[in-house]
Amino acid sequence: MPTNILMPALSPTMEKGNLAKWLVKEGDTVKSGDVIAEIETDKATMEVEAVDEGTVGKIVVAEGATDVPVNELIAILLEEGEDASALDAAPKPKAEAKAAAEPAKSEAPKADASAPKPSEAKHDEAPKQAAPAANGHDKGERVFASPLARRLAKEAGVDIGSISGSGPHGRVVKADVEQAKASGGARPAAAKSDSAPAAKAPAPAGASDEAIKKLFPEGSFEEVPHDGMRKTIARRMTEARQTVPTFYVTVDCEIDALLKLREQVNAAAPAKDGKPAWKVSVNDMVIKALGNALAEVPDANVSWTESAMLRHKHADIGVAVALPGNGLITPIIRAVETKTLSTIAKEMKDYAARAKDRKLKPEEYQGGTTAVSNLGMFGVKDFTAVINPPHSTILAVGGGEKRAVVKGDQIVAATIMSITLSCDHRSVDGALGATLISAVKRLIENPMGMLV
Repeated sequence: MPTNILMPALSPTMEKGNLAKWLVKEGDTVKSGDVIAEIETDKATMEVEAVDEGTVGKIVVAEGATDVPVNELIAILLEEGEDASALDAAPKPKAEAKAAAEPAKSEAPKADASAPKPSEAKHDEAPKQAAPAANGHDKGERVFASPLARRLAKEAGVDIGSISGSGPHGRVVKADVEQAKASGGARPAAAKSDSAPAAKAPAPAGASDEAIKKLFPEGSFEEVPHDGMRKTIARRMTEARQTVPTFYVTVDCEIDALLKLREQVNAAAPAKDGKPAWKVSVNDMVIKALGNALAEVPDANVSWTESAMLRHKHADIGVAVALPGNGLITPIIRAVETKTLSTIAKEMKDYAARAKDRKLKPEEYQGGTTAVSNLGMFGVKDFTAVINPPHSTILAVGGGEKRAVVKGDQIVAATIMSITLSCDHRSVDGALGATLISAVKRLIENPMGMLV
C-alpha cells in the first residue's frame, strides 16, 4: 500500500511552511532516515527525513511552494514491488477523501425530474450557500483553499473565490476545482489592471495597503512580499506592545576593567588547528553578567501566566542575531550561570553561523527566560528593546565610548557603555528591575566576579 508523506510539524507552533527544496525525484529509492526535502519555517530551514523505505512514486507539492499547511500531502511513497498504478489506491487525506465523495453524491440522478417546489429549491440551495459563506466568499474575505487547488485554479484561469468548497469549514480542494471546470460553474479570474487595482484587506492598525500605496507616486517603489519570518516578527512584536505593560531602567557601566579582562582571557586561549580555541566578545561577557545576575536575583527570572508566576531554575538567555537581508533570530544559551566565558563564546559562534544559514533546530531558539540585544557594533549609544513573551525582561546593550567621568574630585576619561532593561511590570516591579540591572552593572564593572 502506498504511503502518504505529509508536511511535517517541525515545531509546536508551526501551522505551515515552505517546501524549499526536494532532495529526491520521482523514481528514487529511499530508506528510513534519508533526507528527502528541506522545509523553511518562519525561523529556520530544516531537513526532513523519510520514515519508511520505498520508491518516490509522486511528488504532489512542487519545490518552491509556499505556505503549505501542516499535514498537507506533499508526496507519495511506493512500497517494494509497486508501480505507478498503485497510486490510485493510495490513501487520501481526510479533506481530499471528503471532497472526492461529495461531488459524486451530488451528481446522482434524481428520481423525480420535475421542477422542485419553491421550498425544496430553497432547501437545496442552503448547503451550496453555506460552503461559500464558511469559506468567506460572501464577505470578500480570504478564501480558504489547499495550495494544490489554488495552483489548479490559477492554471485554469478560474476565480477560486467563485468555487464552493467541500473540504473542512468550506475549504476548496482539488476535486472542487475540477468539478467547477467540468460544469462551467466557476467565473473566470479577473484580469489585473493598473487603473483598477484589486482591493486588499485593510492593515490591522490604520490605513489599508492601497491607501498607503496611493501616498507615493506610481513607479516610485517596488513591493517586496513579506516572508514568514517578517510576518511572525510583526505579529509577535505587535502583540508584545499591546499586551505587555513595559517600563525601562537604564544605567551606564564603566567597561575598562572588562575590556582588559577580555584581552587577558583571549590571550590565554590555547591554539587549536593554528587558531585560538576561543575568542570571547564583549557581548559574551554581558550575557554572562546577566546570567549571573539572574542567579542572584531569582525573583526576576520569571514568566507571567494568568494563574501563576513561573520562576525559572536557570538563566536561559536568548541572543538576538541579525540575519542576512532581513529578520532576526534568538538562539538560546542555556543555564548561562553555570557556564564559563569560553563555553559561552564557543556556543555563540556556532549558533550565529548556523542561524545565518537558517540551520538552527527549534529547541535551539524556542523558549528562554530573557534575552540580550546588542546594537553597540553599529555605533548605537542606547535604545530600548521589545520584550518577547513569555520573557519578562530583555537587556538592550549600546556601544562603549570614551566619556568624561568624575572620580573623586577629578574629571577623567573612561569607556562607558549604556544598558537598558525592559521589564514586564506584571511580573517584575520597578524595584526588582532596578535590583537586577544594578547586579548586571556591578558584574560588568567588576568582571573578575564572573570567573569565580
